[in-house]
Amino acid sequence: MSQVNITPLADRVLVEPAAAEEKTASGIIIPDTAKEKPQKGSIVAIGTGKKDEPLTVKVGDQVLYGKYAGTEITVEGKDYLMMRESDIFAIV
Repeated sequence: MSQVNITPLADRVLVEPAAAEEKTASGIIIPDTAKEKPQKGSIVAIGTGKKDEPLTVKVGDQVLYGKYAGTEITVEGKDYLMMRESDIFAIV
């Protein structure tokens, strides 16, 4: 897990996406052009939550999120997604 010098505000979280699958379960190698965006990642930073709604996720949680959730940002050469906690479907 990465350490970043970013603190999300309110109900936002910073997610490090999992690596895209390199091959299928049956062993077929997936070319770069056909790889899908991962929908799983780990939380590396969280905001403070809203006044009436504390965050339910914590740093280090593995989460599932929507295919097009969040905003892609790059910090110190690494790619992350900044999203609201409501964009997260589940903790795995």
